[in-house]
Amino acid sequence: MNEQLLLQMKHICKSFPGVQALDDVSFDLRHGEVHALVGENGAGKSTLIKILGGVYAQDQGQIHISGAEALIRQPSDALQKGISIIYQEFSLVPVTSVAENIFLGMEPGKGKLRFYIDKKRMFAEAQKLLDDIGKSNIRSDTPVAKLTVAQQQIVEIVKALNRRSEILVMDEPTAVLTQDETETLFEIVTQLKNNGTSIIYISHRLDEIFRICDRATVLRDGHKIDTVNVRDGNVSKDGLIKMMVGRDLGNLFQIPVRDSRGGICLKAEHLTRKGEFADVSFTLKKGEILGFSGLVGAGRTEVMKAVFGLNKLDSGDITFHGKKAVIANPQNAIRLKLGFVPEDRKREGLVLMHSMKTNVTQATMFKYSRMGFLKNGRQLQAAREYIGKLNIKPPLPERNMKDFSGGNQQKVVIAKWLDNAPELLILDEPTRGVDVGAKQEIYTIIKNLADSGVSIIVVSSEMEEILGLCDRIIVMHEGRIRGEFSRSEATQEKLLYAASGN
Repeated sequence: MNEQLLLQMKHICKSFPGVQALDDVSFDLRHGEVHALVGENGAGKSTLIKILGGVYAQDQGQIHISGAEALIRQPSDALQKGISIIYQEFSLVPVTSVAENIFLGMEPGKGKLRFYIDKKRMFAEAQKLLDDIGKSNIRSDTPVAKLTVAQQQIVEIVKALNRRSEILVMDEPTAVLTQDETETLFEIVTQLKNNGTSIIYISHRLDEIFRICDRATVLRDGHKIDTVNVRDGNVSKDGLIKMMVGRDLGNLFQIPVRDSRGGICLKAEHLTRKGEFADVSFTLKKGEILGFSGLVGAGRTEVMKAVFGLNKLDSGDITFHGKKAVIANPQNAIRLKLGFVPEDRKREGLVLMHSMKTNVTQATMFKYSRMGFLKNGRQLQAAREYIGKLNIKPPLPERNMKDFSGGNQQKVVIAKWLDNAPELLILDEPTRGVDVGAKQEIYTIIKNLADSGVSIIVVSSEMEEILGLCDRIIVMHEGRIRGEFSRSEATQEKLLYAASGN
């Protein structure tokens, strides 16, 4: 790593109505460095990166690249300055080929006037770029829609390299990757670093920070707290967390093993949906936290969507509180007092362009309308109640959901179902893309709900979460249940063994 600075962001300030998003924040990046940007949801990370990428303009402060001031007023300015940002939502065109995405807006021409795209050259050059990065096994003529998420991410990286980007920003790059895919990504990051690319790495997974990053800059509530070396061992994981949240969180899982003596809330028998899962049977007690573990693609989410009526079962029976339940659609589930927090909160759990108030009351609109007219005052009262109960920030019920951080968006999705007084709540990847502070708050919400008698199903790919949170754990592999463990007998080794089909 070259100690010379490539990027300097000096005294950056940015405010939005009612919120000071960044207050005198400075950040720098060295040549060939992987520099982590960490902090709780709402700390200002996304705002800082969007300023670097030309999405927002800073109110105050300057950006310097290689010592010269850089005016970045729009995304095209950032690209011209050698800055590429890979957001969690990829900017790819699914219906076109990998090569066309890599060369989008930069297609090689042929003929004297270059009016025509030289497709043969474009596909060949794209394939060379893919082969150079290694570990991809991607053909340049493949439609992007046919790629896995991990492969699409590699296409985004290659697209950035094709633009000769010196600065690459990766925003939560491993959020939806399997362990093997994550390892491949780490190898690519190391290769890019060795080739001189400078990387800003944003992740809530602190183990990743200590594994692949050189330095980490901590933001909290729009302020820079510190920049620390993470390779030299001078800061611990707990020390970094304390800087992020401003307090010592202690053990995230302060949830004792509980002996749930409640009766059976839900009984699923031989649930089958062709091509997704087969012969899945389980029970859930009142007040129990039941975990579903397994590798990506094991069928966990598909089972939960069927239980909630989002997908139709081919066969099988569901009994709820001793009575056979016909759950043909989510409306049936809602009437039975079931709630479902989906894996993808932005696409399936929220309407991002609507207000926090509207989202909280989305599943219970019948409570807030009369003769077709909404009772705005009652909606507002409900939103304010959940702002207080769940510590939702900022406390602005009329604010659009797209302007809330990931952790606070997740709290709003949970609030939406709490407003229906659920007897059973399904949470699919409840802390994905959520910082450690919000994660602890969500765990406390889950514990309190279970203690009050609500039955909980947690689907999670985070082993620590499953082992520390759940009273009982079911492991799935290729659409079938492969093991069941109480928390006291479950270990990471046992869960992984069952998840691999053994």
